[in-house]
Amino acid sequence: MSATILDGKALAAKVRAETTAKVAARTAAGKAPPGLATVLVGNDPASETYVRNKRKSSEEVGMVSFGYEMPAETSQEELLKLIAELNARPEVHGILVQVPLPKQIEAAAIQSAISPKKDVDCLHPENIGYLAQKGREPRFVSCTPAGIMRMLAEAGVKLSGANAVVLGRSNIVGMPIALLLIKADATVTVAHSRTQDLPAVCREADVLVAAVGKAEMVRGEWVKPGAVVIDVGVNRMEDASAKRGYRLVGDVAFAEASQVASAITPVPGGVGPMTIAMLLENTYHAAELAGGS
Repeated sequence: MSATILDGKALAAKVRAETTAKVAARTAAGKAPPGLATVLVGNDPASETYVRNKRKSSEEVGMVSFGYEMPAETSQEELLKLIAELNARPEVHGILVQVPLPKQIEAAAIQSAISPKKDVDCLHPENIGYLAQKGREPRFVSCTPAGIMRMLAEAGVKLSGANAVVLGRSNIVGMPIALLLIKADATVTVAHSRTQDLPAVCREADVLVAAVGKAEMVRGEWVKPGAVVIDVGVNRMEDASAKRGYRLVGDVAFAEASQVASAITPVPGGVGPMTIAMLLENTYHAAELAGGS
């Protein structure tokens, strides 16, 4: 069999169009456009690219972008001071501090300092707590997991009663997507580096989410025939034939897995585009929560 390719680029364009329309309706009603503040500390090339794309995307949907670039030697106190200022500014509805941060800054302290009502990355303990508790609706959902759930919904994947395996347990992807799948009534296993017989665990999955950051770790033989495979990984693999000397691959061996799965996300062009699309959706939602003009 050959799997259906879940096109994240096309769906992200649809989500952005929806957000653009909602932003236009908001401003037409006399309310301030949603404002997204991005903070970059240091000059990591990948982080610079990510932040640039986020700022450009927010402006394209009619939002206001506030960009802050700080030197690599910035102290934790200086960054906390900036966050306090952004928390107090009503025109800033969402705050995103790009990670990784320099070693002198504790990421957890920074994430906890962002107002829970402006935490569009959903990394504040309060927002993660809402996500984890049964019967509570979270203010925001982590961007990549939110994108995954939207992709599964658009593809018509039945989650209630399904066996889902999440490979990876990070705060950004692994844990929140596991919580979201539980809320959708799936039976969820969170697997990781200490899991015994990892291939066998993965083969039990009707829905397999791979988010470990290891190039092509998940082989085709790990995939249950007919499973839906969501590949979150983005890894560089050396390739002399490629123009840049490398190519981007996921955590799943795509060529192998696509012959076994019923549906699969590609890398690039799968989950990645959805992450920024859902960030914009979260920022719009933050502006609506703030109310006012």
